[in-house]
Amino acid sequence: MNRKDGLPVKSAYVDEGTGEPVDAEDQVKGFETDKNDFIQIEPNEIKALKLTSEHTLEIGEFVPLAEIDTRYLEKPYYLIPADEASVEAFNVIREAMKNKRVGARSCVVLYQRGREVLIQPFGKGMLSTELRDRNEMVSEASVFEGLQRQDYDPELLEIAGLLIGKKATKFDPSKFENTYENALIAMIDAKRKGKKPPTAAPRPRENVVDLADVLRKSLAKEGISGKSPAGRRRKSA
Repeated sequence: MNRKDGLPVKSAYVDEGTGEPVDAEDQVKGFETDKNDFIQIEPNEIKALKLTSEHTLEIGEFVPLAEIDTRYLEKPYYLIPADEASVEAFNVIREAMKNKRVGARSCVVLYQRGREVLIQPFGKGMLSTELRDRNEMVSEASVFEGLQRQDYDPELLEIAGLLIGKKATKFDPSKFENTYENALIAMIDAKRKGKKPPTAAPRPRENVVDLADVLRKSLAKEGISGKSPAGRRRKSA
């Protein structure tokens, strides 16, 4: 919105030379071969490249599902047979992959871009998941480079295990909650009613934390004895 008059603003494609808006029918994609030198690419030329991959999935290889690096998984799509004639082949391949516990790697065109995908059995159909390119993946070595291996108190480890066991549950997406979106809605609702927006949670005063104290307080909150089983065993030994 325009802060001055409160009206919405809209974007437009303009000619870099004239500064005039360019109508949608006059817009065309282009590839820059040199500085300010472009080759125009027409929509029908792009469509011709997509024809095969839009209707056929060519399987490159099968890989064990247990060996798939989940960091590369990005966006899933449901996969179903294209027509009645392909149902039998679809079902046979799905069941064969299920029995062998493998997924199939292929390449498709999505949103005018070739993407590697992983295809795997899923219920009565299959799931096709976009894979990130290797160049998009940050090496863990570069991220973890500054981390040093540190010792820890075995008793604290056991307390943490108790907490995890107390809160263990099944994976249930229906319980997902977008806390940021909820806070945004609450703020908008307050402004609409002329009320003050909800106050943000205060930032912690300090970062130094007594981990043992925090874990024991969490145990007490969950109704578990603050003394770990490890401590009781040492006392009776």
